[in-house]
Amino acid sequence: MKFATFDLHGSTRCGVVTDDFVHPLPDGVTLLDLIERGGDALRSAGEQALTAPSVALADVRLRAPLQPPTVRDFVSFEEHVEGVAVTVQGPGATVVPEWYELPTFYFTNPYAIIGPSDDVPMPPGSRLLDFELEVGIVVGKAGKDLTVEQAAEHIVGYTVFNDWSARDLQSREMKVGLGPIKGKDTATTIGPWLVTADEFDKYRDDEGFLDIGLRASINGVEVGRDSLINMGWPPAELVAYASRGTWVRPGDVLGTGTCGNGGCLGELWGLGSELPSLQPGDEVSLSVEGIGTLSNKVVAGASPQPIPSARKRPRTRKDTYTA
Repeated sequence: MKFATFDLHGSTRCGVVTDDFVHPLPDGVTLLDLIERGGDALRSAGEQALTAPSVALADVRLRAPLQPPTVRDFVSFEEHVEGVAVTVQGPGATVVPEWYELPTFYFTNPYAIIGPSDDVPMPPGSRLLDFELEVGIVVGKAGKDLTVEQAAEHIVGYTVFNDWSARDLQSREMKVGLGPIKGKDTATTIGPWLVTADEFDKYRDDEGFLDIGLRASINGVEVGRDSLINMGWPPAELVAYASRGTWVRPGDVLGTGTCGNGGCLGELWGLGSELPSLQPGDEVSLSVEGIGTLSNKVVAGASPQPIPSARKRPRTRKDTYTA
């Protein structure tokens, strides 16, 4: 099933998508509510929605399918890592050995989630905006220290995921040894809906990888194409690692990481591409087989409010503590 969140007659609703129509669930029910109730409740609600009158998708405004409690973003495509390494470090840069040992991720901002057709503002102070074509793995039930086999059962579905990146801000921040921070903080697009995990059984190989196609275009011109089967780790292994020593909970979203072969401009620049960074007016469309398409237009953003430079520490330490 495909579950969408949308605006209809002044209210935000959740519903089930079939072809070019959506069947609304009762007002006040959110997709996150249904996920938290468990897989049986989600299926039952979806089946009930299919008996309700439908509304044309063209008559609603799609929103992000859910507001995730947390968002983790992995880096699991070797080709992407290699291309970006050249962009950042120069010719001859390679993938560090540590990348191969275990998956790597960072936490990004759940408050920055936007919908599949929402405008994307330029991050304050950035002139080098980039898109990133990924798939979002959505957790369906709570778990901790999961095995890979258990983790597979904790995936409720998938959505398209665009990790918008301010490359100039990101580059400065990561020189300090932390980050990305504001380089990833303005917008993350998910949608156009959540597709339940059972819909992907036909794409899954014996190792758990999904052979689904991904495509990116800017202003109608294709710039990237890949398959999810080229990940270094399949989705269940990412969920298992995310749960190591901590909890994953219903509604958590895990980005697969950016695909290769043009999954972002940062990789293409490392391969010698002269494509410019994104500017206001550019429209980015990302499509994933079996899910759908995100299309977002870049618009002007806010100017950064001034923050003074750090005060340098005094050369002589002054200790004012008294017992």
